[in-house]
Amino acid sequence: MSTHTSTPNQPGATAGGVDEPLDDAFDIMLVGWSFMRSKLLLTAMELGLFEALSKESGTAEQITGRLGLHQRGVPDFLDALVALGVLARDEAGVYRNSPAAGRHLIPGQQGYVGGFLKMTTDFMGAGWESLADMLRSGDAHGQDANKVPFAQIFRDPQRLRQFLSAMDSLNGAIGPELARQYDWSQHKSFVDVGGARGNLACTLLLAHPHLTGGVFDRPVMKPFLEELAQERGVPDRVGFHGGDFYVNDIPSADVVVFGNVLHDCPVEARKSLIAQAAERVPAGGAVIVYDPMIDDARTDADTLLMSLTMMLQSPAGNEYTAAECRSWMEEAGLDVESVFRLPAHATAVVGRKRA
Repeated sequence: MSTHTSTPNQPGATAGGVDEPLDDAFDIMLVGWSFMRSKLLLTAMELGLFEALSKESGTAEQITGRLGLHQRGVPDFLDALVALGVLARDEAGVYRNSPAAGRHLIPGQQGYVGGFLKMTTDFMGAGWESLADMLRSGDAHGQDANKVPFAQIFRDPQRLRQFLSAMDSLNGAIGPELARQYDWSQHKSFVDVGGARGNLACTLLLAHPHLTGGVFDRPVMKPFLEELAQERGVPDRVGFHGGDFYVNDIPSADVVVFGNVLHDCPVEARKSLIAQAAERVPAGGAVIVYDPMIDDARTDADTLLMSLTMMLQSPAGNEYTAAECRSWMEEAGLDVESVFRLPAHATAVVGRKRA
């Protein structure tokens, strides 16, 4: 998950790392206005603009008619999206999707991030409205009366499917890179802890036909995984293990993956889960953890914003550094052999069990 609220073309923002100093009052005002850019993009998604333009480009007048809009605001709306970089406009005034929009804003594309953007509107945005309350009380917006995170999502099938779509948006970017950057040829099996409906698992299986995979998550996820595995053509290569990783044992496999999971957990639970995973893999096996880890200098605005988001959604959630993750792995008897960057501001840490 990401809460990027500024763009590199906006004063006070860089593509990563520490933000540039704000020079004057107007620069500060632009930071305060950054919600406008977010709303601009989310509204275009809501109206189905990118999907419509993927079928046929058009002028402002044509788009107005196709989407059933009023002509008053459409030209400025479209040109603002051009300035944002998600639309292109030619000399004849014809609009089309930018290459990035074509890859990531069209439903059905492998790189589609619309599920995450939808969750930004319906769930994460509401959490950020309670930032001051969280800072005063320490309570998370996303917990129920028993301090269970994301409880309201799991009680509503429609919101659960929306949440899973959002997670797929993240894994859709991360999965292919994890499949490429890590050497899976040395293993035969893996289990993805908290793997939801198995989007990451299916990606790894399709990239490496010799692997078999498993997903360990709440029992409610089983039909979603079976549906996706059938859709991806790997129903016989991925198994589902229903349970609660705070209560039930992690299944054994050559590799145990924790992807966007540990940042929901208290620190002691992170340590115990890594220790348990180290017991579940054989000698030469691996434990892989990835999350939007904070840089050691604590200057990356995006991962720090993500950490605040986790605090707003989960009573014990926050991001952490790769150095902290390394220490938890070493405490569990694992040798950290690599740390590498993944898409969506994620960092992966790989711990190897000694032979």
